[in-house]
Amino acid sequence: MPLRPFSVVIENVGPLVNGGRYPVKRIGGERLTVWADIFKDGHDEVSAVLKWRRAGARKWNEAAMNCVDPWTKDHWRGECVFEDIGMHEFTIEAWGDFWKSWQHEWHMKFEARQPDLRSETLEGAAFIESAAKLAAARKGAADAGKLRAIAKEMKAAAPERANEIAHDAEISRLMGLYADRSLSTEFVCTFAGAGELMAEKNKAAWRYPRVQVDRERAGFAAWYEFFPRSAEGRGDRGSKFRDCLPRVDYAKAMGFDVIYFPPVHPIGVTARKGRNNSLTCQAGEPGVPYAIGNRHQGCPNGGGHRDVAPELGTLADFDWLVGEIHARGMEVALDFAINCSPDHPYVHEHPEWFHHRPDGTIKYAENPPKKYEDVYPMNYHCETWRELWAELAGVIEFWCEHGVRTFRVDNPHTKPVAMWEYIIARVQARFADAVFLSEAFARPKMMRALAKAGFTQSYTYFTWRNTPRGLREHLTELTRGESADYMRPNLFANTPDILPSYLQFGGKPAFEVRAVLAATLAPVFGIYSGFELCENAGLERKPWDAAGNVRGFLDLCDGDYRQLAREEYLDSEKYQFKPRDWSQPGIRALITKLNTIRRENPALRQFRNLNFQQSDNDLILAYSKSDGANHLLITVNLDAWNAQATMVHVPLEEFGLGDGQSYFVEDLLTGDRYRWTGRRNYVRLVPGERAGHVFRLIGPA
Repeated sequence: MPLRPFSVVIENVGPLVNGGRYPVKRIGGERLTVWADIFKDGHDEVSAVLKWRRAGARKWNEAAMNCVDPWTKDHWRGECVFEDIGMHEFTIEAWGDFWKSWQHEWHMKFEARQPDLRSETLEGAAFIESAAKLAAARKGAADAGKLRAIAKEMKAAAPERANEIAHDAEISRLMGLYADRSLSTEFVCTFAGAGELMAEKNKAAWRYPRVQVDRERAGFAAWYEFFPRSAEGRGDRGSKFRDCLPRVDYAKAMGFDVIYFPPVHPIGVTARKGRNNSLTCQAGEPGVPYAIGNRHQGCPNGGGHRDVAPELGTLADFDWLVGEIHARGMEVALDFAINCSPDHPYVHEHPEWFHHRPDGTIKYAENPPKKYEDVYPMNYHCETWRELWAELAGVIEFWCEHGVRTFRVDNPHTKPVAMWEYIIARVQARFADAVFLSEAFARPKMMRALAKAGFTQSYTYFTWRNTPRGLREHLTELTRGESADYMRPNLFANTPDILPSYLQFGGKPAFEVRAVLAATLAPVFGIYSGFELCENAGLERKPWDAAGNVRGFLDLCDGDYRQLAREEYLDSEKYQFKPRDWSQPGIRALITKLNTIRRENPALRQFRNLNFQQSDNDLILAYSKSDGANHLLITVNLDAWNAQATMVHVPLEEFGLGDGQSYFVEDLLTGDRYRWTGRRNYVRLVPGERAGHVFRLIGPA
């Protein structure tokens, strides 16, 4: 038997992730809309409130929920805003509302001119007296006095005066404030916390759906990745941390606000890789930063994940660079790669943390046919997994203490999801502003599982979506699918590991196309250095007439791209010092303009407001974004070789325009203004001249 005679039903609550098992994600100041089906037995009126608070707080905030289904009156919605970063929770409380039910009954009888309403008048007065008692109990003496006076007047009132009291705005406010919730229903969903994966004393549980509220840069940022050792663009020797400021200022001038470094830790010497992944490392070659650990270098913390490579400088030099980046209004993102070279101190101090062959030797990493002889993968299910997981969380906390709050996690899909749930929860308990980017190009369910487990941002398949259909389907899934409330994309146009075929074949126009797409489709995007210089020399490119068979080429890019090229850089920076002429213009001006447009237009700070629009030519992609009065229509020519034209369909309703109305739009990339009329308007885009338009609605003509 229930402890209380609940009569209100609350079901189909959303947004929930796995029924409330994982938190919904929002940015500080971003609105959360909560919905539910709420109803009860009988014909009584129902009231409901949305309640929210910081996790662990005692006092709830409240906002009234409204019925949005005029027919069944069962579907309700409410909204709230979380300002502080960290973990929050929300719930719904609903009850049969005695006063509203009485109001409804009174209205029906009064309008029917029933002759004797004395009993109904006394009943209404009794409800008001009950509210007065509740106000007094809550120390609302003034409100209690008002309610007692109104109740007294109601008892003696004629029907006409009683009707006025029943519909008075002030009495309605007070009766809502001191409603009788003694038989209310509260929505709960109890789950065990991530602490259950560790010691019993760390167990946690929660009753209510949760919301992870992240800081602004978790949801709106532009990332620029460069290797500190190549900061000066020299091919004969490496740079140091104190040589990086010109490159930081170079990125800042383009409008980037996150500087992302690959691993900066000591690099092993055993089986060190050489140029272009050669098994033979020549003298002076720096090795791969992802082969972490060199206990022979005399580093203060043993030469592992808590040290920096001596060739880059000292930990004090790293702290100096982080401080300089912060002083410029930017921040550092650090690669967290759980890779250990054979020289890592873990190998010697904790051999039980690694996989062993039958002969007792430690097994190096493989991804057939690729072999990584310079890397030992860890065994996350070893007998001492608790100590291993705690150590890895401690590594991230170490770098948080050195001013880093953003981490790009290398290949998280090859580690237990439960481990990430524990690590991220532990780190964010100490550093609520910590941001985690999942570098997982894996199966969709795994990518979503990692996002649920706590990753703030996620790589996506954007890199391999080049057809109009592929882009529309993938981005629609991300903005409208079940993952929209917890998976936040970071659209990287390229990475040190991925030089897409589209860029290898399309040259500078292809780089312009992908820059416009990445910067305007999602609020968070990034590039790896060299993209702005249009570097596109790959290891192997097969013959293909991309200009003459554009649709066939794009289909292969979205599908079996290996028929076109190996998506790896020739003379990859992972294996050598990278010579570059940083003075080359490339597409720096376009990227700078795009980042300026992003900062100045609130519509580009959101992701779920993306709407694809009809284009009569399917090689021109059209999409819109709106926020309040800020309305944008973006068109991009996906054909990097040939001019394309189309009639694009303007979303008049979204833009607040009527059919047949004339209006002005401005191309924010060029400053050109156009007068358009109605729903269909002409667009022509020529590769090398203009990759796309970013139209902003100025207003009616």
